[in-house]
Amino acid sequence: MNAPLLRRALRGLGPRGLALRVAPRNPAPRQLAPRSLARAPAKRLAVLALGTLALAMFGAAPLIAPRIAHAQAPAALQPPPGAYVRDSQGVIVRNSNVGDPKIGNLCWRTGYWTPQQALPECDPDLFPAQPVTLNVDPPPPPEQWRVYPPLQEKQTFSADVFFDFDKSVIKSQGKAALDGLIVNIAKINLEVVIAVGHTDGIGSEAYNNKLSVRRAEAVKAYLVSRGIAPNRIYTEGKGKKQPRAANHNADGRAQNRRVEIEVVGTGR
Repeated sequence: MNAPLLRRALRGLGPRGLALRVAPRNPAPRQLAPRSLARAPAKRLAVLALGTLALAMFGAAPLIAPRIAHAQAPAALQPPPGAYVRDSQGVIVRNSNVGDPKIGNLCWRTGYWTPQQALPECDPDLFPAQPVTLNVDPPPPPEQWRVYPPLQEKQTFSADVFFDFDKSVIKSQGKAALDGLIVNIAKINLEVVIAVGHTDGIGSEAYNNKLSVRRAEAVKAYLVSRGIAPNRIYTEGKGKKQPRAANHNADGRAQNRRVEIEVVGTGR
């Protein structure tokens, strides 16, 4: 065997005589010298041009793909727009007031509006009304309350001072006595005045009943003329039913002819 050829073969063997040279899976493209390119035939130059073009196209694909994917991202990943239309300063746009408060000055909603995104100033009907608390002053403590004790006064006037015999017209002396009573009534909160007429035992019962009623009504008329409300005065005639003394003598009969006036009210 030729010695140079044997040495060249042994260089490519390993310890066990196996070839160590393995062709790489993706060999790097060979760089042709300008002189070699000049020598390459036209077909080889065409193949080289197509390979360079493919490398330029597919090699840039990983850089272009993320930009395309970002531009074609689904709308669900984008932040949703607001529920109301806002101007450049972020203020909610409202429609102009057309004169009807139910239509004018309403917030413009977008197509993405939902009840969960509603605002109280735009959709107050969707929010429960807040209870209104009234500031009421508490009542004063019981010790500051002023209690007015009830007043009840009963005066008895002789009919002979008020009236002439068998008459129901009040005399001047009777008017003076009633004027003093009116002064006392003005000092209280009047509730009622009760005027009851009585007679002696002379004459029939029916006649004395009518006479006692006329005298009680005469007292009421005078009190009303001095400013007492008529609905505050109650009159009644007892006739000779309730005598205070015996009617068999003049002194007793004089005591029975009388007018009793009772005043009921509270102090001021």
